Amino acid sequence: MMLDAQLRLHPPAALINARRIAHKAVQFLSKAAQVNLAAAPDGSHANLGWDAAQKQFLSQPISGRDGEIFLTVSLSPLSLRLISAGQVKEECVLDLVSEKDAGDWLDSRLVSTGLKAASGIALPYDLSPDVAELEIFRSAEEAQTLTALAAWFDLSHVMLSTFAAGNGHLTPGPSLVRCWPHHFDIATYVELETGDLETAKGIGVGMSPGDENYNQPYFYINPWPQLDPEELPSAPAPGHWHRQGFVGAIATADEILTLSDIVKELPLFIDGTFAIGREKLKA
Repeated sequence: MMLDAQLRLHPPAALINARRIAHKAVQFLSKAAQVNLAAAPDGSHANLGWDAAQKQFLSQPISGRDGEIFLTVSLSPLSLRLISAGQVKEECVLDLVSEKDAGDWLDSRLVSTGLKAASGIALPYDLSPDVAELEIFRSAEEAQTLTALAAWFDLSHVMLSTFAAGNGHLTPGPSLVRCWPHHFDIATYVELETGDLETAKGIGVGMSPGDENYNQPYFYINPWPQLDPEELPSAPAPGHWHRQGFVGAIATADEILTLSDIVKELPLFIDGTFAIGREKLKA
């Protein structure tokens, strides 16, 4: 089935519970990275890649006894896998499994490959309450919506990778397209000047699968420093400007689904809003 058709199979607001389950599951990958990899100042050692072929999130490589080990969380069906370049290839299917039992499974596999157990480490961020409170994974009843959620990550990976490649001439330029387990968004950040990231100009371009701002997936383009909300032109179709809490251009899944050809037309929103952000930041 074509990606455009996959995106239209389920109403975006129906993906809330699938997003919640997947968000909690990828914390296993983050914890294993936090305890077994040297910390990067920006936390990038614990961020994730997206493997569209397998519909899974992929950790940074961790060197174990059997060579490089990758931890994955697959969305079709939802499972936690430990895979290495050597002999280890095991998985725990996260259906009717508690967070504790899944953590114990991961700890035993990590230790058996010469790595440190992950369950004892505290995450360096707080998860939203609806994610933090999940104790039992129930993926079988969310199989279809998890597959639909994977389609939104597929779309995001295509859109963001193409966008980053198209703006590779900028200096310092776009970062790698990665998923960040804190907010569970997949994004690239385009640095427009060198210096402290707290003050240097740049634009974040990404997709959130849903959060407290919107109960569905949405693409965002967030210039930094924040733009004056009173001096914004009309946002390119099909999006709008978000002005409460942060200032950025948003295209929700519902808005995106109004496009006749999502894969061809969504880049017009991304590129057009990015151009507005660059122009405003020059002022």
